[in-house]
Amino acid sequence: MIYPIVAYGDSILRKQAREIEKDEIDLVNLSKDMFETMYAARGVGLACPQIGMSLKMFVVDGEPMEEDMADFKRTFVNPQLLDSQGEPWSFEEGCLSIPGIREEVLREPVIRIRYFDEKWDPHEEEFTDLRARIVQHEYDHLQGVLFTDHLSNFKKKILKGKLAGISKGKVEVDYNMRFPVKSRS
Repeated sequence: MIYPIVAYGDSILRKQAREIEKDEIDLVNLSKDMFETMYAARGVGLACPQIGMSLKMFVVDGEPMEEDMADFKRTFVNPQLLDSQGEPWSFEEGCLSIPGIREEVLREPVIRIRYFDEKWDPHEEEFTDLRARIVQHEYDHLQGVLFTDHLSNFKKKILKGKLAGISKGKVEVDYNMRFPVKSRS
């Protein structure tokens, strides 16, 4: 099932997501649906708040970014970021909930994270470079943080009009989205 992706301006993107209880929901099917939704929108990560569910879960698949990330397909349930370190580096990020905007964001190159997968198996892993960046971006969604929050105040002011337009549906996308405010024009 392909879900509509929640657009910038929807309050669910600003809420801290809640933890999932074991056996509360069918994680295998939700994970499958999230991957399907993400692939339909040509993304590399998707968090539950982006499909209108305030749950601590996200999926990633880095292969579309680089071939050597073909092994980087995961479901993260109730993730806990244990550590991030290293000299922050800049890289251009975008977001399926904020189409048409890409900006340079500084993030640490090394993280350690603990999580459950869709089968409720526990994991603790260290990720570096692009893998770490993708995980941090999606993890931020569970905290109610968007990549635009990492930008300078000046850059935020420049983007204010574009962001308001996205929340009103004034953006062209080739995937299904849910907008908080529909434009009357």
